[in-house]
Amino acid sequence: MSDYFLGVDGGQSGTTALVGDAAGRIVGWASAGPCNHVAAQEAQAKFRRVVGECIGQAATRAGMGEPRRFRSACLGMSGGPDDKDALLRELVQAAHITVTHDAMIALVGATGGEPGIVVIAGTGSIAFGQNGKGETARAGGWGHIFGDEGGAFDIVRRALHAVLREHEGWGPRTALSPALLESASARDANEMLHLFYTPEWPRPRVAALALMVNAIAEEGDPVAAEILRRAAQDLALLAGSVRRQLWAEEELARVTWTGGVFNSALLMERFRMLVELSENASCAPPRHGPAEGALMVAYRAAGLSPILDSVASPRGA
Repeated sequence: MSDYFLGVDGGQSGTTALVGDAAGRIVGWASAGPCNHVAAQEAQAKFRRVVGECIGQAATRAGMGEPRRFRSACLGMSGGPDDKDALLRELVQAAHITVTHDAMIALVGATGGEPGIVVIAGTGSIAFGQNGKGETARAGGWGHIFGDEGGAFDIVRRALHAVLREHEGWGPRTALSPALLESASARDANEMLHLFYTPEWPRPRVAALALMVNAIAEEGDPVAAEILRRAAQDLALLAGSVRRQLWAEEELARVTWTGGVFNSALLMERFRMLVELSENASCAPPRHGPAEGALMVAYRAAGLSPILDSVASPRGA
């Protein structure tokens, strides 16, 4: 019977499962909705369904028969593993199971398991790093109310602030106003604000409007462009905080990134410039995605270090 390995990235925006064989080939994959909340009984049921179906689809695509038992599995969860550990151990059958946070698998994937720092900016944001001694540190990641600076939700929140200021007469005119109103199908800023407080506009849906903010910035709107510059600065500050916690001033640290926010060319260019000018750090693209990082952790827990075949994986799924 073939050995199979499982890596799962469970985040605020979606869930990705990868199944690999003993040679490092990715032979099964699937994507599903978000799975970061388990506080209520209804949320736990949704969590089990989303994660279970995602893993099941990846296993089926890999050609696994029943019972589906993995040699090793790693599951990285947004919001931390503590409240999800027991649920995941019920869902997954494996000789070795690692349940960790999504920042760890993002770091392993982005650096290929080497020391460094990863800045994650999707719906939310966090920076996480590990040095050559195995010491780890984080900055940010405190949620959409008290943190997540530079993440997609924060970008849209700042855009909404700009629209409200223009609406009330104490902010500059911006093309964000008609664009946001149209996106929300709202008559005015007041109606739009109240819509964003309803269940019909959960955080991922609001955060998705960051794409529109970026498009407006690329068209030359100074307000939108400044929002993206501030987001880049916040993300660079998170990276700098982690670097100072883990590396001496004279040591060079490798910084990489992951998450949809970095698809913005304007934000990406400024982020790289700030990191390399302000810190003793080099900035390089990620080698693999978070789900691939989870799969790498699964392999290593079983004592294996194959060269991961990322060609077949659905990066960004």
